[in-house]
Amino acid sequence: MSLPNLSAIAVRERSVTLFFLLLILAGGIYAFLSLGRAEDPNFTVRVMMVSAQWPGADVETLEAEVVDPIEKEIQNVSDIDAIKTTIRPGAAYLQVEFEDFVTSEALPDRFYEVRRRMQDIRASLPAGVRGPQVNEDFSDVYFSLMALTGESRSQRERLEVIESLRDRLERVDGVNKAQIFGEREERVFIQFDTAKLQRLGVTTDELLAQIRQFNALAPAGRIETQGATLRLRVDNTLSDPEEIARLPIRIGDQQIRLQDIAEVERGYQDPPQQLIRAHGEDALLLGVVMQSGANGQAFGERLATFVDEQQSQIPADMQLSVLTNQADAIDAAVNLFQWKFLIALLVVTGVSILAIGLKAGVVVGIAIPVTLGATFMVMLAMGMNLDRITLGALIIALGLLVDDAIITIEMMLVKMEEGVDRIQAASYAWSVTAAPMLVGTLVTVSGFVPIGFAKSMVGEYAGNIFWILAISLILSWLVAVIFTPYLGVKLMPAPKAGTETLPPTQKYPRLRRLITFCVNYKRSVSALTLLALVASIAGLAGPVQKQFFPASDRTEVTVTVDMPEGTSIQATNRTVEALEAIAAEADGVDSMSAYVGAGAPRYFISATPEQPSSAFAELLIVTADPAARDALIERFNRAIDQGEFTQARIRVERLRYGPPVTWPVSYRVLGEDPERVRRIAGRVRDQMAQSPYTVDPHLEWGGQVPSIHLDWDEAALVRKGFTPQRVAQQLNRLLDGEVVTELREGYPTVRLEAIGDRVPLDQARSVAGQEARIRALELRNPAGDAVPLTSVADIDIVFENPVLKRHNRATSLAVNADIQGIGTKGAHAAIWPEIEAMNADLPPGYEIQIAGSEEQSAQAQASIRALLPVMVALMLMLIMLQMRSFSGLFITLMTAPLGLIGAVIALLAFGQPFGFVATLGLIGLAGILMRNALILTQQVADNRQAGMEDREAIIEAAVQRARPVMLTAVAAGLAFVPLTMDSFWGPLAYVLIGGVLVGTVVTLLAVPAVYAWVHRT
Repeated sequence: MSLPNLSAIAVRERSVTLFFLLLILAGGIYAFLSLGRAEDPNFTVRVMMVSAQWPGADVETLEAEVVDPIEKEIQNVSDIDAIKTTIRPGAAYLQVEFEDFVTSEALPDRFYEVRRRMQDIRASLPAGVRGPQVNEDFSDVYFSLMALTGESRSQRERLEVIESLRDRLERVDGVNKAQIFGEREERVFIQFDTAKLQRLGVTTDELLAQIRQFNALAPAGRIETQGATLRLRVDNTLSDPEEIARLPIRIGDQQIRLQDIAEVERGYQDPPQQLIRAHGEDALLLGVVMQSGANGQAFGERLATFVDEQQSQIPADMQLSVLTNQADAIDAAVNLFQWKFLIALLVVTGVSILAIGLKAGVVVGIAIPVTLGATFMVMLAMGMNLDRITLGALIIALGLLVDDAIITIEMMLVKMEEGVDRIQAASYAWSVTAAPMLVGTLVTVSGFVPIGFAKSMVGEYAGNIFWILAISLILSWLVAVIFTPYLGVKLMPAPKAGTETLPPTQKYPRLRRLITFCVNYKRSVSALTLLALVASIAGLAGPVQKQFFPASDRTEVTVTVDMPEGTSIQATNRTVEALEAIAAEADGVDSMSAYVGAGAPRYFISATPEQPSSAFAELLIVTADPAARDALIERFNRAIDQGEFTQARIRVERLRYGPPVTWPVSYRVLGEDPERVRRIAGRVRDQMAQSPYTVDPHLEWGGQVPSIHLDWDEAALVRKGFTPQRVAQQLNRLLDGEVVTELREGYPTVRLEAIGDRVPLDQARSVAGQEARIRALELRNPAGDAVPLTSVADIDIVFENPVLKRHNRATSLAVNADIQGIGTKGAHAAIWPEIEAMNADLPPGYEIQIAGSEEQSAQAQASIRALLPVMVALMLMLIMLQMRSFSGLFITLMTAPLGLIGAVIALLAFGQPFGFVATLGLIGLAGILMRNALILTQQVADNRQAGMEDREAIIEAAVQRARPVMLTAVAAGLAFVPLTMDSFWGPLAYVLIGGVLVGTVVTLLAVPAVYAWVHRT
């Protein structure tokens, strides 16, 4: 190399070298203790929510008048990937997703553009539309969810306490924001006695107008004086229900109090939009978002201290409990890493000692903490955290970063056995191995370039694998050429004078005979290698199970409840209460929370909060350990299988890593006409049902629900003093209640609501029974006369859509299913050909798209494949610059896929699935094996330059490099063993173990054969 001999300098300037060695170790310890801790890496969820409400509108009207204009406006924003819209009666929810290549720095600008456009369009929407509202915090991940319970206290009392807790919590170091969930809107109800109103000859509308006047906030003028300006203040404020009940009401010539004709009482929104319980009790939640880059372990300790302190300060009949806490997962991950790191360190050092001796093995062992110390310092400077990805990447690096140190020390040993003194041996190691080691290291790093720069969610999530490996491996080269020679000179004994050593050509006779055999039968060995590679490809495509991302090892259990669309929240709640009773009887339950009417806040990076729906509920249970988790899942599934919950579709699951995917197999039907889309989706469902691998294929929506339709007799309506609006107001007042005014009680706002004689509808009655009740209703005309509803309208039961969903402005209906007996990719491969054929026959404007896990997997894989040419180009340039021959380039590249042989063997032998994480290992494996081949072929070139014949040069190169190559392979393989016990990294570890061990053996045997074949030796 043109660089100065760093090894010779390090050996010569020993004091300086020792100083920097100690400095790196001390700095590494400081950096490790200072690095932030988190469960998952900082990750940008490129999603925002837009919502709008139009009370009284059905889904078709809302779609045409509100949703379509909003979607058109959003579609004009740059870099929109998808707009997923859910429309329910009176409300629409739009999930706006941006392209994966939008950076976290550019995302706020996109959010601002959407927010600005929503403000601009507000004036052009129909009268009565509320919004659109923009939620930019939809992507927040809550570090902890805490519950405040106390059934003996009212919600107002609990709300005062939890608001005080939130204010104090926001002052805790590391808190980004704190949010309250579960608050039911408080109301003050006025229920009129209709019979009294009729006797008095007054209408409800007249009374409400008088009540509003007592709460009207209006200026009363001002008086100018020689000094200050005097402003007149009128006491027009209603707040206390007793005060409202005593309001004077004028009816004709007489004056009475409101309490004489109505009852006034406090209550809550009924029916509620969402119910939240903790441990079976009504609860208010406090969600905490941690600041980016904060130390999760330290933050968790501060939160625990906060909870302990506040528990003693809140009223004794209230309890503050922690429902979810990322600190537990962070503690477990960091502690596990430390154990795995210790095991890997001992394994690598032990293998080195057994292979090359005690002192040489100790030198290799010292290289590990030195390299990691320098790596921690660079990580701290770059603002990285210790999280699931970086910790796993560091353990992977443990198996690779000793390669250069082993090669260096092994070369020193070889020269010292030849009688060269230690200092000259260190210098020789630089001149012979430094360049190929550096190029080999860069080739290995190049193998992880695709994941480091992939423009996708998984690329951002797992991209630090590349950066950690690049930092640690490049630093390992520096350690190998600077500190390893220094330590070798200091620790290894000098060669004894007169010691006889065997000539290099007489060492390892058995290995030499084996390699000679491979060279003699080069065509057969090459053919067998190719055959093994083809067989491994077939094995990967066939019997190896496939998956996108594995299940998490966290102890949460989620139970989702999907009732038929249109189900009331009370009916959904009864189902959830039955599920809670099952969990309450189980052992090992640490916390349990129920969310009825909407999903839980995002407590895990891969979880997606479900939008409001009275037919949906979620139960979140945290268990003590994996055994308790699995036992609880079995308990739930047993109850479901016994038919205890036939009224709902209930799924009991563990958390899963990776992008949020609800269903493993899903297909999206798009079109214009909802009825036609529903028919096509039904055919897709029938086709999926024929597969033995699907469980419960069903339509995401599609069923219609009954509604009571009023067909006006317009002449009778006008003749009796009504308008459609007046009738709707009266019916709404009778059934739901009418907002009169807003009371000024501070935050939150309390509405004063008139409910007339609330119709006592029995929820247990059938639709026909409820229809009969509605037919019996009476209206009040302006004169106060009772008018039967049936005299102004015909009443019929009609069916309507309770929900419509759209995807990029087209009607969208997903067909979903669980799977059994096979992985996601296998199930999709079995189902898709028939559906694809169906897709080809659809009319223009209609199509069936792949959704669910396969869609996310395809996007992730595409982002990786897009960078494979860059990876290959980098490798080609590096290899060519080192080898300077096309034959050397070809032979080195030929070894890239050989790791697949061992990887498939390992996956099949241990029953491991092949997914996205394993794919990363397979890509990186190509660089590892090419590195070995590069060093081997370079040794052949060096032997030929030293005067050996081609045949001898090939055989001797394989023998010379066998010990360091096999030593590094065994060390790496054993270092990866601790990762096999990790649910996230396990498949990748098996790929690397099998690929490195088997691939290295194949490389040592096949490369000489191919080299001899190419050079016709």
